[in-house]
Parts: sequence; structure tokens; C-alpha cells
Amino acid sequence: MEVTVLLFASYADALGCSSTTVTLPPGATAGDALSAIRRMPGAERLPVAPMLAVNEEYARPGHALSSGDRLAVIPPVAGG
Repeated sequence: MEVTVLLFASYADALGCSSTTVTLPPGATAGDALSAIRRMPGAERLPVAPMLAVNEEYARPGHALSSGDRLAVIPPVAGG
């Protein structure tokens, strides 16, 4: 199945794109998609614990994905 991954801030900077498509086996999770992203060139610079959202709703890494889903990978935010 194919899932569109939207990358923000440091993730987009590190990977050189704001979105990509990953191909995953049926039954894959948001965490599986994140693992696929971490194997891309440039991924060694990625923050460790991003927030995830599937189809514009926050999700945990164990969230099951369906073909055509949109997974947003949002790096940690700090501020003061």
C-alpha cells in the first residue's frame, strides 16, 4: 500500500523534501512508516521523537494505516 508522508520543519530540511510516498505492506502502522522514513538519506539528522498525525488527527506509532492515508511527521517543538 502507498502512504503519503508530509514532512515539516527539521524533517523536511534533513530529507530535502516536504512530502514523499512510502510503500508499505498491508497492516503497516504509522511507526512502520516512520521507520521507512528513517532509512532515507539524510535521516541520521532527524529528531528522535516526532508527533504523528494520520489524516489530520494525532496518532500513536501503533496506528494502523490504510492505502492512501496521509501521515504527518511533526518534529518536537520548543519555545518559551
